[in-house]
Amino acid sequence: MTKTYEEINNKIKNGNVVVVTAEEMIKFVEQNGPKVAAEEIDVVTTGTFGPMCSSGAFLNFGHSDPPIKFEHLWLNDVHAYHGNAAVDCYIGVTRMVDIRPFEYGGGHLIEDLVAGKKIRLRGNSYTTDCYPLSEINTEFSIDDLNQAILCNPRNAYQRYVCAVNSTDRTLYTYMGKLLPNFGNAHFAGAGELSPLSNDPDYETIGIGTRIFLGGGIGYVLGEGTQHNPKGRFGTLFVKGDLKQMSPEFLRGVTYPKYGSSMCVGIGIPIPILNEGLALKTAINNSEILTDIVDYGVPRRNRPNIRQISYKELYSGEIDINGKKVKCSSLSSLYHARKIASELKNWIKKGKFLLNPPAETLPTDSNYKPMRQTIKLKFVKDLKKKAVICYEDCEIKKVAERIIDKNTNHIIITTHDNKLRGIVTSFDITKAIAQDKTEIKEIITKRVITTTDNEPIDVAARKMKQHEISALPVIDDQNNVLGIISSEEWM
Repeated sequence: MTKTYEEINNKIKNGNVVVVTAEEMIKFVEQNGPKVAAEEIDVVTTGTFGPMCSSGAFLNFGHSDPPIKFEHLWLNDVHAYHGNAAVDCYIGVTRMVDIRPFEYGGGHLIEDLVAGKKIRLRGNSYTTDCYPLSEINTEFSIDDLNQAILCNPRNAYQRYVCAVNSTDRTLYTYMGKLLPNFGNAHFAGAGELSPLSNDPDYETIGIGTRIFLGGGIGYVLGEGTQHNPKGRFGTLFVKGDLKQMSPEFLRGVTYPKYGSSMCVGIGIPIPILNEGLALKTAINNSEILTDIVDYGVPRRNRPNIRQISYKELYSGEIDINGKKVKCSSLSSLYHARKIASELKNWIKKGKFLLNPPAETLPTDSNYKPMRQTIKLKFVKDLKKKAVICYEDCEIKKVAERIIDKNTNHIIITTHDNKLRGIVTSFDITKAIAQDKTEIKEIITKRVITTTDNEPIDVAARKMKQHEISALPVIDDQNNVLGIISSEEWM
């Protein structure tokens, strides 16, 4: 049995369409099977609501009098991109304010704009004969704009990895705050409600697909950037009219020590054209698999610890090498359900028709990493042999080693090479002046470390951030492999 878009749209217009959410479809297929579902169900609605960093908006302000051609402009102190026509700009959600970073960014600005708040616009120009105004300082609201178009190059990932951290320090990432020593785990996505999980082969999703976007109606422009269908990491490029949208489904967010973003609400109707789609839209969380990935390891060597289902992720606790780890989502399941229900109601009330895509998303495109023509240097390329003393050494012995090896840093270890701390020549000078004799009295035990595969620029940032001049190089068993200091690249 097959249906057509025209048949389904006629049912919507006549008020006798049968619509269920993706969660309701799972139960229906369990009880009745996919064949009956294909006959009786016309549309399955999906939803997702979570941080989508590759988002932003095109705004048109209209011409001032006299006119200005923006060279630089700021919206609520967020620097917007201007490389378009005179009074158009693009504001990205990850752009942060210049004066108080991490507190406010482009995502918050778009939320405020949609909420009807006044936005401060400051801009300057190099001036031309036809654009003589050099500066402008004004306020506007969304109703003052000619166009306010949400245009998101990469949204609604088909699935996300589960991020963990094996190191002994806290990591601040786009997957949130990851605690040391597998202290927590974060994932994202709506699982069985996720749009692309319900149409994994993109039979009904493509250019021109009408969707729920930010509380209004939007459209799919095509595949999103970094679209990786072979890895089940499909993405969408979407757009819609901000003037139709709601701040309930567009929320600015801040990640501590990482930056700003915006949670975006997206819902896509899946027409049940055949039995195959009925079966696919009955996918449940136990069938959607992803990887647990250690973000404490540089990307090129980042290990996948194991596969895991969204059912286990949503349980709130996962197993990593026999350790129970608390797990939480960066996405809102509450809002995903609300989006799927809202879209269901729009369709049942005849307010939302389905349209076939002009072209479906590609299923065979290859995802490629960046081509790098200059070889990066890693810690292992510049590290040198560490000068080591044991934790039971006397200070005099350590001082002799500093003189003998002409070094400023002594790594303190156990007799089996486990890191215990670090001592500098200044520490020794200070200890001798204070008549101290034992290393344990002066050793710095909370040591900032690095690893062989950490890029040099990352190691340099650590030194600058912590105001230190050297880092012990260790392996994952805390064995000392060497040392790297600022002298290596200065």
